[in-house]
Amino acid sequence: MNARTPSVPASGIVSSVGSSVIFGTIFMIPPHLLPLDPEQILGYRIIAMVAFLAVFFCVARIWDQAAALVGRLLATPHLIGVLGVDAALLGLQLWLFGCAPQSGHGLDLSLGYLILPLVMVVVSVVVYREELSRWRIAAVFCAATGVAAAVVVAGGLRWPTLLVALGFPLYFISRRAFALDSAAAQLFELSAMLPFSVFVLAARPSLGTVIHRPRLIVGLALLGLLSAVGFALYLMASRVLPFSLFGVLSYVEPVLLVLVSLTFLGEPWQLADTFVYIPICAGLVLLALESAAKEPAAPNEDASRQVDSARP
Repeated sequence: MNARTPSVPASGIVSSVGSSVIFGTIFMIPPHLLPLDPEQILGYRIIAMVAFLAVFFCVARIWDQAAALVGRLLATPHLIGVLGVDAALLGLQLWLFGCAPQSGHGLDLSLGYLILPLVMVVVSVVVYREELSRWRIAAVFCAATGVAAAVVVAGGLRWPTLLVALGFPLYFISRRAFALDSAAAQLFELSAMLPFSVFVLAARPSLGTVIHRPRLIVGLALLGLLSAVGFALYLMASRVLPFSLFGVLSYVEPVLLVLVSLTFLGEPWQLADTFVYIPICAGLVLLALESAAKEPAAPNEDASRQVDSARP
């Protein structure tokens, strides 16, 4: 008898898609938090995320991971510095996720997230010396065509796009190189940003504004709660889904960000954008087809180590 293909847990698919929907929802919140600026939003978001993630660690009973990481940091103090750099790189991405929707750069940020998987393919060759399949060569070619169109037709890639497409790979490389790609490490990264939060909120007092505007209280609480829930769902999906399917579903989020930018943020679609987005989306489709064509794998027991679990 032929061996049965391992069934794919429906909970994993729901968790992955739910996580993408949640982060798409988060993208709509910053414009409703005015007059708070992106730095103030980041300050409140970090505090809320640390609080909600701490609750998640209690519910999931995974504080042993945090304790093990503390042991590593004490045994190898230079990792504290690495964790600090990782925290700064992550903080930049969190800031962008609040700044872009407020400043009319939602589409630019979405493009960065669309390009990111394709940039990671290039990183895998340059940094990790992996060989490219024909599917991935074609995907990179499509991405290069889209980037060329952005330079020639659309006037170049804008700064939010570049900060995502180039900044996140640096973050991923650092986390993986020093084996700091765990949920505990991300909690520590966010905790390392707490002094920044305190400094910003002290330098730009806004508590009075928040207290007297209930919508800001609700919005900030929702921002922190959704961030923690989205992260928890993402981790859950990474642990139960086959690696290839998990990779395919990760493309849902950038597509949702584009839709949110066009529909809810009201950003205009230019003709030049068509020449940029179509080749890049074609590259993502090729990556998805390659993943879908692979032999189904067993549930990804250590995907939290294989896949960087950073989300905005």
